[in-house]
Amino acid sequence: MNKGLKIVGFILGGILTIILAVAAWIQFSSLPTFEVVPPVVELPVDSLSLAQGQKIVTTVCAHCHLGEDGKMSGRLFSQATDPFGEMYSANITQHPAKGIGRYTDGEIAYLVRTGVNRDGRMTGYMMCHPGMSDKDLASVIAYMRSDAGIMQPSEAAHPLPAYLDMFIVKALIKFGVFNPLPYDGQPILAPDPNDLVAYGKYLSTQVYECYGCHSASFETADPLIPEKSPNYCGCGNLITDEDFVETLSRNITPDKTHGIGNWTQEQFHAAVKMGVRPDGSMLKIQMPRFAALDDQEIAAIWAYLQTVPAIGTDPFAIAEK
Repeated sequence: MNKGLKIVGFILGGILTIILAVAAWIQFSSLPTFEVVPPVVELPVDSLSLAQGQKIVTTVCAHCHLGEDGKMSGRLFSQATDPFGEMYSANITQHPAKGIGRYTDGEIAYLVRTGVNRDGRMTGYMMCHPGMSDKDLASVIAYMRSDAGIMQPSEAAHPLPAYLDMFIVKALIKFGVFNPLPYDGQPILAPDPNDLVAYGKYLSTQVYECYGCHSASFETADPLIPEKSPNYCGCGNLITDEDFVETLSRNITPDKTHGIGNWTQEQFHAAVKMGVRPDGSMLKIQMPRFAALDDQEIAAIWAYLQTVPAIGTDPFAIAEK
């Protein structure tokens, strides 16, 4: 009997030792680095491309990266009480050390495609646009390199995200669960703008990322296959403004009760560009005003959203739970 107990004790002790060793490896060893294979990027110089880059940067990137100095210097993006702790968006001005001035064009493109910075470190998927066309991405980088005031060097420096010190995040990275997004370097083209549904899907998922805010949560959004994101376009994501006032994103599926199924295209146009609901009230500030979008883009997004499966999710019911 005593011999049997000793054997069991040795086995349990061995298992415990292995668990402790793995835990120590996760907690104290360095995070892995990944190979960086920057693509060749040819920056456009024509005014239309620069205007396209400006539109994407000022509409999409600025929502997270516009700092108090009026430049793309980053800001406090989440508080210490949030699930992933305090986090600042990055300084992406042209500063040679604190911004993206030290990055090559290809390294910026690789970061946007994969979530891996020039040092081979995972930065997360928040800034990733894996399906943005090469042309649009080159336009974005060209604008970031331009003499635009918001892109000029800023001295702002921010601490690394708190989640990088979290045991669970380290474990996910080290066990390969939280990996760079795949990128094979093959050309990525945007759909024909005359194909409204296909072009609207591209804009909604890869450029303006409507689905990211309007699905269940940022943590469960699928950047590779956005349609697989839980509650896709069906609301429920907790969105904060710059003062960390919270609201739940709304349902933008064609559901006639809780979505936009009873809206007209003109009403959708007014909501997207000016933040005006069909009843004349204003959308909350957490919903950016996409005033820079042209009529074709809004028509395309509208056409695509009509094809999204209707989901009868009510954000007010979620808020009451």
